[in-house]
Amino acid sequence: MVLCVAEKPSVGQYIASVLGANKRCEGYYEGNGYWVSWTFGHLCSLLEPQDYGDQWKSWNMSSLPMVPERFGIKVIDNQGVQKQFNILRNLIAQCTEVINCGDAGQEGELIQRWVYQKAGCRVPVKRLWVNSLTEEAIREGFRLLRDQADYRSLYEAGLMRAIGDWLLGMNATRAYTIRYRQPGQNKKVLSVGRVQTPTLALIVRRQQEIEHFVPRTYYVLRTLYRNTTFTALAPKGEEGEEEGATQWSIDRKDEAEAILASIQGQPLTITSVERKKGVEYAPKLFDLTSLQVECNKRFSMSADDTLKVIQSLYEKRITTYPRVDTTFLSDDIYPKVPGTLRGIKDYYPQVQPLLELKTLPKSKRVFDNKKVTDHHAIIPTGQRPDNLTEQERRVFDLVALRFIAVFYPDCQVANTTVLAEISTVNYQLSTIVFRVAGRQILVPGWRAIYTDAEEEKPDEKPIANFVQGESGPHEPSLQEKTTTPPKYYTEATLLRAMETAGKTVDNEELRDAMKENGIGRPSTRAAIIEKLFQRGYIVRQGKSLRATPLGIELIATIISPLLKSAELTGIWEQKLRQIERGEFQAQQFLDELKQMTADVVRQVKTDQAGCLCPVCHQGRIIRGRTRYGCSRWREGCTFAAPFE
Repeated sequence: MVLCVAEKPSVGQYIASVLGANKRCEGYYEGNGYWVSWTFGHLCSLLEPQDYGDQWKSWNMSSLPMVPERFGIKVIDNQGVQKQFNILRNLIAQCTEVINCGDAGQEGELIQRWVYQKAGCRVPVKRLWVNSLTEEAIREGFRLLRDQADYRSLYEAGLMRAIGDWLLGMNATRAYTIRYRQPGQNKKVLSVGRVQTPTLALIVRRQQEIEHFVPRTYYVLRTLYRNTTFTALAPKGEEGEEEGATQWSIDRKDEAEAILASIQGQPLTITSVERKKGVEYAPKLFDLTSLQVECNKRFSMSADDTLKVIQSLYEKRITTYPRVDTTFLSDDIYPKVPGTLRGIKDYYPQVQPLLELKTLPKSKRVFDNKKVTDHHAIIPTGQRPDNLTEQERRVFDLVALRFIAVFYPDCQVANTTVLAEISTVNYQLSTIVFRVAGRQILVPGWRAIYTDAEEEKPDEKPIANFVQGESGPHEPSLQEKTTTPPKYYTEATLLRAMETAGKTVDNEELRDAMKENGIGRPSTRAAIIEKLFQRGYIVRQGKSLRATPLGIELIATIISPLLKSAELTGIWEQKLRQIERGEFQAQQFLDELKQMTADVVRQVKTDQAGCLCPVCHQGRIIRGRTRYGCSRWREGCTFAAPFE
């Protein structure tokens, strides 16, 4: 018999029906030469510190860092888990071959291999790798089974991720809890994690920028000419920009009024009228993060809720594999597109014009083998999207309309920029340059398939027909404005920040290039955010994410830059991806992990903060900007010492 092991019971049931294994047994299906069973999440985990021996059972600084000579695994201590594992172990002992039908990703590979290792599997193992759970995809996947050895680097990357989280998380959590837990808080744990902590640091840092923000008043010079408002541009050399590049923000009111007075009564002359036609490409297909961002912006859905819904759509076989970080399709998908479109045409009338084309367009913005590794972007499978919940329908609509849009023509626009000059009287500048810009949609193209609620449209501001050289009276004025602080993170903007290691990036192409250095994986970011909620480090206020006093205190306590830096964590993430591709050695990464862990523990051990003051023996040592001091300095304690 051949044993197939799926990622969860519902997927196992469907695979069994495709294979003809229709006899239901306890914990598996049987028939047609197959047993089909399943895991449900992690059945095994890395051993905990206390499992390695008595030396790590109690929390004390002298036992750190904890670095096992060899990491072991165990079956999770849960009655249901133990029961299913025993079923799998018995089947593995009797079968002639195992087919790994687990989730086609890093985590899925790790889950399955740990089960086989713990069960003592000695038979050949093959791998099923599919992009969707349709019958056609599963049958094709079984025709193209590959040897487990082909996915060795994927497993190593997942294993190094788990070991890295264990080494840094276990050691840093114990070190910081032992050193900085306040008296009387014996049960309080300062939870520190490889991805969790830099993510929290992003939120805390943004919150502190907002709280310490000092607003600045400035003035903008504008003028009304032929019912069109022009804005003054900064003179050359102002604000580090060349003339014509940016709005002129004038800091002092008296100077702004002097400039206003200098152009009163002087005619405005149009110096340049530039009209350019351009195109606006359809939005890229969804990867998991961009789908989570869109659902949060439109429907206020959490990242975790979006992942659950798109996972449900995948298991209902109407969308493809969801845990992806690419927005592209591979070339082999192109011939299947007409069939996919026909499958959803009864639900989306926008499909019909595409089906009438002799040939569907094929763009490099959509199809690019170099941008696709194991999985492509999230798209419909062509199965009928029936019996969906309201949330499932909303999410599927986003995926389906985005898929349809990429085959529509580009949106054609006209961009108009008009420059004008006004001569001055009794002012140091002889002329002041003004500008107005407008944008107009000429041919909607792909935008025609969306309603206003489904896709944001650009602000259309048609420009009057100005002629270069024309001149006339105008009405100048000053507008008083105030600088505003940055905005609190929402789940949407936090996901983007995690994807780009904390850098603000609006350009889609640049963001794609930076995904290699993002923190966390698309499949884990939602769980990281949820963990911050569960541990009381952040809360929601409307759509905003706010750090709690507990979260702020934790980040203030952590002295290691590694633990708080999204950029450094992103470099680590990049190496894990290189391991997955076979470009970096797992052993080298493990050696670096051990050194990082030792450095973090050493920093905590040598930090004097939190210790009893050696002078007054009453206060606690606190950290200042450059020196340590006693918390009782107001009471006259004189202790002070420079940082080492």
